[in-house]
Amino acid sequence: MVDDPYQFGQIAVANAVSDLYAMGATPLTGLNIVGFPIGKVSNDVLSAILLGGADKAAEARLTVVGGHTVDDAEPKFGMAVTGLVAPSRVVTNAGGKAGDRLVLTKPLGVGILSTAIKQGLASPELVARAVESMAALNRAASEVMVRVGVHAATDVTGFGLLGHLAEMANGAGLGAQIHFSAVPVFPEAWEFAKQDVVPGGTEQNLEFLRPQLRVAPGLGLPEQLLLADAQTSGGLLIAVAPERLSELVMGLEDAGVLAAEIGELVPGRGIAISP
Repeated sequence: MVDDPYQFGQIAVANAVSDLYAMGATPLTGLNIVGFPIGKVSNDVLSAILLGGADKAAEARLTVVGGHTVDDAEPKFGMAVTGLVAPSRVVTNAGGKAGDRLVLTKPLGVGILSTAIKQGLASPELVARAVESMAALNRAASEVMVRVGVHAATDVTGFGLLGHLAEMANGAGLGAQIHFSAVPVFPEAWEFAKQDVVPGGTEQNLEFLRPQLRVAPGLGLPEQLLLADAQTSGGLLIAVAPERLSELVMGLEDAGVLAAEIGELVPGRGIAISP
């Protein structure tokens, strides 16, 4: 998704550790997993990838305990992570209650932006903003939600907002209502979606989810694609009781984290999308 190997490493680790943050866990250790075309790409590239990962792991207070490498045709880097959380305090993606408000902590659209980057359509400034979003840890958001006491959370990654919301709602035996105008997105991603600059994974997400969606008139394909956009290292989607919403939002904002109330969990099934 990015050309800079150091940024590649940073984003990979931020993405890996996000699952721990979504469950309210404290990261402990990480094991590097590397695929690299030995002799075809400079080892300096691999060094930069691992340095980016190590620096992001240090920011997450995560100890890198080793790793595995294989000779591969395409560079790959990820991390297997472990964390610590008391069993009674695990935040799952299935604990939501009817009436819970839904809060999102990063804007959508980095999947669409990555396609624009590959096609040479994104400005350097836009690339920098997309990288900044993907490399940002969800640590502060996790710490706030644990302190407030929320019912459920998940990180928004490859299945897009709609896919992860569907998991959250189905796991709780509920439906969901999303207000499109309240969902934060990269403005440029909105424009690219209108031009059909969209990754195949995003289109597949939307096609899979269509039977569960009830889309209000006036919301066309670009809007739906944005909501289904496959994210890399996206934000947290949090379900919180209405009486604790203000505390959560203020806590996130005080921590410098985006806090967008985008909808609610409701009785029934499926996801309704309103303007």
